[in-house]
Order: sequence, then C-alpha cells, then structure tokens
Amino acid sequence: MPTIPDLPHNTATPSETPKAPSNLKGLALMALGFFLFAAVDTMAKFLTDLFHPVQIVWTRQLGLLFGVLVLLLWRGPVILRTARPKLQALRGAIAVISATCFILGVSFVPLADAVAVTFVAPLIVTVLGAVILRETVGWHRWAAISIGFIGTLIVIRPGLGIVHPAVLLVLFAASLFALRQVLSRMIAPYDNTYTTVAYTALVGSALISLPLPFVWIWPSDPVSIVLMIAIAAIAGVAELMVIRALEIAEAVVLAPVHYSMILWSVMYGYLVFGQLPDGWTLIGTAVIVATGLYTMHRERLAARSRRAAV
Repeated sequence: MPTIPDLPHNTATPSETPKAPSNLKGLALMALGFFLFAAVDTMAKFLTDLFHPVQIVWTRQLGLLFGVLVLLLWRGPVILRTARPKLQALRGAIAVISATCFILGVSFVPLADAVAVTFVAPLIVTVLGAVILRETVGWHRWAAISIGFIGTLIVIRPGLGIVHPAVLLVLFAASLFALRQVLSRMIAPYDNTYTTVAYTALVGSALISLPLPFVWIWPSDPVSIVLMIAIAAIAGVAELMVIRALEIAEAVVLAPVHYSMILWSVMYGYLVFGQLPDGWTLIGTAVIVATGLYTMHRERLAARSRRAAV
C-alpha cells in the first residue's frame, strides 16, 4: 500500500499564520498523488517476478527520501526536531514493514483485490482507537465496522480457494497501516506532519537497508532499470503532492479521495496484467468503501460534538 502521510494534524510552524483552505487545488493534488501511487504499486507488482519485495520497497524508499530532502531544503532542519523520538521510530518501522508485506502479498494477488482489502484500514483504526486511545465509539460506528469486515470477507472468501492465501499478508499490511495511523494520533500533539513524514522515511530506509545485501539483484535489462528509477522518482513526486494537498486543503474534504485508489488499481490491473475484479470483489469493495465513508462521517460528527462541549 502506498507509503503516504496520514491526514494532517498540523503542518504550520508556530510562527506561521494559517491560510484559508484551497480545497479544489488540494483535491486535484491529492487525486493526482493517489493516481501516481497506484502507478508505483503497479510497477512494483510487475517487478516482483524479477526482484525481492525488500529490494522493491527499498527502491521506493529512495523516492520518499528525496521527498524528505526537498522538505529539508524548503522547511529547514527544524522538521527533524521531535518530542517523541521513540514513537516516531516505531511508526517508521511499522510503515516499512507494512509496505513490504503489501508488496509481497500483491505479487500473488490481483492489484484491485489487494487495494480493496487495504480499504479496511480506516475501520481497524477506529477499533484500535477505542482499544489503545480509549476513544468513545458509538453503536453506529461499531455496526459500520462489523459490516465493513463482512465486506472484507466477501473479497477474500476464505476457504473457497478463489483468492490466493497471500491476501492475508495484504490484510496484515492494512492492520499495520492502521496502527501507524493510531501512532500518528499519539504523536500529533507534539510533532507536525513534516516531522512525522521525515522520520517515517529516514527510519524506514535505514531498517529496509539491513536485509538488502542478502536479496539484492542488480537490474540487467533496460526495462527493469527504467522501472526501478520510475518507482523512486514517482513515489517522491506523489508524496510531495499529497503533502502539499494536506497543507492547503481541509482534511475532511481530502479523506474520501483515498478510495479513488480502487479506480486506478482496476485500470492499471486491466491494462498491465489483464486482470479484472469479479462481481463478488466489486460487491465487497462497495461494502467496505460505504462503511468507511460512513465511519468518517460519524467521526466528524463526534469530533464536532467534542469541540462544542469544550
């Protein structure tokens, strides 16, 4: 799944005055960013026949590191100051493990099916928020979560032998992604989004580099070399687009754009691999997306109620 920053808690430094949101530009940047991230996932799946997932994730991390370098030049070394270094390190480790599990799983599972399963992550975030952060979750959201998990079962169809068992790696990746978002909430009061993005890229790159010498294969044909370079470059550009979108637009407006990934994944899956999701996968995906959007809506209402009570 794409290594992207979570919806922002704060991208402004204390000396800056918040600007009026530019939602239309933000939506365009976010949509284009996810379009590019879907392209990265497609190229990664294509390369899994030739290279180990660790090498592919490491290559993608190079692009994310480039994005952090741009942030350092733009915002300065202040983005490396963190009040929660242990949580930042843990978040970075979880992010890169999640990405590796996703690439390993997608090497066996059709791209659209894999992306559909990752959409369960927002529902898992709500569950983890209730368990870890002691957040109050009403019966509306618990009902939506239950229905969303049923949608996931429709996509996976365990025991029927229709979907490759590696889809469980994708589900595990989605669970780790959800845990990463919960950690972001814990970090939010102390560090801004730029700091979190920087540490995710730096820690993830360092961690994924450890096993790299044991699996590295030098790309020999021109196509592989071009795709490797493209993965790094496009991942970096996509990350900067998403970060910029998060900076100029409202998070509640941008959040649903995440679900556009299924459109791009179906398109790329058909054009590159000749794969189309079956009817049950589409039904399960629709259930997951609908419950995810409903959960977002209920969370916005709950947040509004908390602000009104203050």
